[in-house]
Amino acid sequence: MKNLLRYIITRTLLAIPMIFILLSVIFVVVRVMPGDPVSAMLGGHAPEKVIEQKKEELGLNKPLIVQYGNYLLQICRLDLGNSMIFKQRVVDAIAEKLPATIELTFFGMLITLLVGVPFGAYAADKRRSAQDYSIRLYGIVIYCIPVYWLGLMLQMVFGIWLDIFPIAGRTGARIFVAGFDRTGLYVLDTILAGNYTALGDVLLHLALPSVTLGLVLSGIFIRLTRANMLDVLKADYILAAEARGIRHRRVVYKHALLNALVPILTMMGLQVAILMAGAVLTETTFSWPGMGRLLLERIYLRDYPTIQGIIVVFALIVALVSLVVDIIYALVDPRVRY
Repeated sequence: MKNLLRYIITRTLLAIPMIFILLSVIFVVVRVMPGDPVSAMLGGHAPEKVIEQKKEELGLNKPLIVQYGNYLLQICRLDLGNSMIFKQRVVDAIAEKLPATIELTFFGMLITLLVGVPFGAYAADKRRSAQDYSIRLYGIVIYCIPVYWLGLMLQMVFGIWLDIFPIAGRTGARIFVAGFDRTGLYVLDTILAGNYTALGDVLLHLALPSVTLGLVLSGIFIRLTRANMLDVLKADYILAAEARGIRHRRVVYKHALLNALVPILTMMGLQVAILMAGAVLTETTFSWPGMGRLLLERIYLRDYPTIQGIIVVFALIVALVSLVVDIIYALVDPRVRY
């Protein structure tokens, strides 16, 4: 227990410089973006005097090192500032959009695991067979497909041609649930409200975006699961289990798969960052009102505080998930604590 506590403290302390570096990179990248946010806000024909006055008001005429110091102080106070365009607190804008992205990311990861892990295990069990080559080919192809293109194809086939799923938004216009914004997570809110008609509508709207996001990343987990399964299937205890007459299916999908899942836990933490990045394109394709779509809109408007705030939240979520995954890994495999 002492070793586990020391490991958790060490991993937490290591996350602090990583977050600091991410915050610094965010500040620099936003500042080197082409375009002047004040000119974009006031219009291209605003007088130079008005532009300079606005820059002074927003603190953009100060030296970069001063802006950087103020930026870090704001973050330490958990203050992400105010939008330069809409005079809205950045925290409020993020709080409104974050639940939609969390919901999409969660179901996207669920699809990824439901497709990637079983297919990877089956491919390892059928090594060098036609099924194995087919699944490996699928994993390579699906990972190479741009997420927005896959989304458009799913919209066209299942949304327009077959008219099975809606192609935009989080819920239908005629669906209303009291307390719908209790948590902002529509699936959870509709369950808490006991409105299963609305729940069905929410899940229909969630289907195509989450499948799009999940399928693209399933290729990684297919290859990772297959590689780990091949190593585990060569272990002595697997050979001993089969020698004792235990059914092959039970040996593969219970004993071997459970042991092969341990390294996959680490990959899950890394994939959260990719899921967040993929959410930007997925949300734009499906008009999903989440953080990715908000980020894209504010990039066009050169809204520095909102852009910084969104990326900071993304970075903190990724760091937190990585920390939690590492702790779970240490609980599952005590060897990593030493």
